[in-house]
Amino acid sequence: MRVQESRENYLEAILMLQKKHGYVRSVDVANHLNFSRPSVSVAMANLRSLGLVTTDERGFLLLTPEGLAQAEKVLERHTLITDWLIGLGVRAETAAEDACRLEHVLSQESFDCIRRHVESRPQRASEA
Repeated sequence: MRVQESRENYLEAILMLQKKHGYVRSVDVANHLNFSRPSVSVAMANLRSLGLVTTDERGFLLLTPEGLAQAEKVLERHTLITDWLIGLGVRAETAAEDACRLEHVLSQESFDCIRRHVESRPQRASEA
C-alpha cells in the first residue's frame, strides 16, 4: 500500500468514527481498520508530525483543518463511488471494497465526471 493511500485510509477512518461516535481513540482506529495497535500508534505519530491530527487531553484523536479537508475528500470519493457502483448493479459489499481501492487512484478529472454523471441522473422513486 502506498504511503498516500495509507494516510488517506487513516484520515477517512478517523472521520467516519468521529461522525459515528463523536470521539476517536487510536484503539478505535485499530479495530475499525483491523490493524494492530502499535501500527496505528506509529501512523498517528506520522499524522501528527504532518499536522493532520492532534490529540486532546483525554487522548482522543482530532483532525486538524488540513486533516479534515483531506478526510472529507476521501470520504466523498468513497461514498459517491460506492453509490455509483451499487446503482450499476454491483453488490453493496463489493462496491464498498472497490470504492476503497478506486478512491485513491482515480484522477480528479475522472472523479468530477463521475460526480456530474451521478448528479445529473434522474432519481428513481425507490431512491427518493
